Amino acid sequence: DEDRYFAHFAPTGAFLGTDATERWDVTAFRAFAHPFFARGKAWTFRATRRAVAVRGDTAWFDEDLATDTLGPARGSGVMVLREGRWLLEQYVLSITVPNERFRDVRELLERPR
Repeated sequence: DEDRYFAHFAPTGAFLGTDATERWDVTAFRAFAHPFFARGKAWTFRATRRAVAVRGDTAWFDEDLATDTLGPARGSGVMVLREGRWLLEQYVLSITVPNERFRDVRELLERPR
C-alpha cells in the first residue's frame, strides 16, 4: 500500500538505498517506488531483529532484514515524534557482507563492466 508506506516518512525524510547513487528525498523516492507499488507488489522485507533507542522526541534503530530479493539485509534509521506520530527522517538500507567474503565482493565490484 503506497500511501500507507509513505505516510511513515516525515515530509523532510530521506531514503538511502543499496546503490551509492540512491539518496532520495521522500518525493524522489516515491517517484522511484511508484511503478513497483502500481503493479501490486513493491517489496517485502521482514525484520528478524530490531534494536530501538529513544531520547525525547527522537528515536534511532537498526534492524536485520530477511528479503526475497536482496538476501540478508540491514536497515537503520532515525525517527522523530511529530504531532503524536513517529515519522522516519532517514532510512538506510544496506546489504550485509560477511567479513570473510568481503575480498571476493570487492574484487567483483572492481571488475570492468
